[in-house]
Amino acid sequence: MGPPLWRQLQLTAQALAAIRAGTSGSAAFEAVEPALRPGVQALGFQALRWLGRAEALRRQLAKRTPPPGADALLCTALALAWDADNAPYEPFTLVDQAVEAAKRDPATRAQGSFINACLRRFLRERDDLVAATNHEPVAQWNHPRWWIERLRRDHPRDWQRVLEANNLHPPLTLRVNTRKTSQALYLQALSAAGMEATPVAANGVQLARARPVTQLPGFAEGEFSVQDSAAQLAAPLLLDGLRPNGSEPLRVLDACAAPGGKTAHLLEYAGDAPIEVTALEIDAARSRRIGETLARLDLRANVLVADAVRPEKWWDGQPFDAILLDAPCTASGIVRRHPDVRWLRRESDVEQLALQQAMLLAALWPLVRPGGRLLYCTCSVFKQEGSHQIEAFLAHNTDARLRPSPGHLLPQSGGNARGVPDNGLGEHDGFFYALLEKPAR
Repeated sequence: MGPPLWRQLQLTAQALAAIRAGTSGSAAFEAVEPALRPGVQALGFQALRWLGRAEALRRQLAKRTPPPGADALLCTALALAWDADNAPYEPFTLVDQAVEAAKRDPATRAQGSFINACLRRFLRERDDLVAATNHEPVAQWNHPRWWIERLRRDHPRDWQRVLEANNLHPPLTLRVNTRKTSQALYLQALSAAGMEATPVAANGVQLARARPVTQLPGFAEGEFSVQDSAAQLAAPLLLDGLRPNGSEPLRVLDACAAPGGKTAHLLEYAGDAPIEVTALEIDAARSRRIGETLARLDLRANVLVADAVRPEKWWDGQPFDAILLDAPCTASGIVRRHPDVRWLRRESDVEQLALQQAMLLAALWPLVRPGGRLLYCTCSVFKQEGSHQIEAFLAHNTDARLRPSPGHLLPQSGGNARGVPDNGLGEHDGFFYALLEKPAR
């Protein structure tokens, strides 16, 4: 018998309160005991996807914002129950168990009667209350107002499609390790295990139904990694057609490399070609994840803990044939997978991160040899972190030229792909790619 729903709602509300206070969703859910974590995270993700609507409903029900713990529990229940057709439980059950959760928690017990009154009124007047919030953009789209307005400016024809995609569940997409198997053979292995999947990108597969990765064939043997299909474009873009300078192995730098997915893909994609990959990460704890990723896949790279902006501290003076700069960004393109991001980010973060991206580009470009390449990418849909960033870089660096590259890839889902040209990636997250080349002397 599983844990009672009231307990799961308690923990979900506590995670929401932590996120509102500035904790990342990953850390907030990691704090939940392992036995309860999957159920709490599922409820939490759904609550975060509909938090804009829930907060608008709470404003209809209460003139004043209640204390943080009570407000988090109230908004959790409203986010889960407002759309009866897609609620994880019957709205009446959710309300009943939310009230029970309030009574059993010392932090919310004093507001138990208030929560009960709000939620019972919600059940009685749900249709009218929802209709009263329909005109509010934050309730309609479940993103902060500044986010909606920026997206509308950046992508005037696609902003609604992007917002809709952000509120859907992401698919489980894998990258096949071609050093150990092939896309075709792995699709056969999945089919033999009764798992439906389709090919995406050059070496990816997308499962029709998500499953725990440890239950998939070939996990222990390192035959695949979890990676969005749009993210799988990085290694081919950087390496296709690139030759080393002389007889030495191809020297490649993966800056900002944690958790190591793209580092591994670079090594896999090179195949038998001689290649030396340096994986750079400023955070020591996150750099350990690179080692863990490579060890599972039986791959090797030179992992350094250092600041990419300060090459004088770690660079050996030998130029790189290729640099992958997967720059820190708002993560506005991967909101389906991290629904907390939209509520954690502030509009000022965009400019601050854009400055950091410009510093990284300026620091790393001199490390590229003549005839070499730098691939700049972010998992952002905001133009300040993508096309505008590269336009500014090219204007100030006359020794750089832009090679054919995807530019902005907007999130695409099965529910919003109608009328969108098929790019062979299936459902995918939002990314930006710009491949820069330094002309040979």
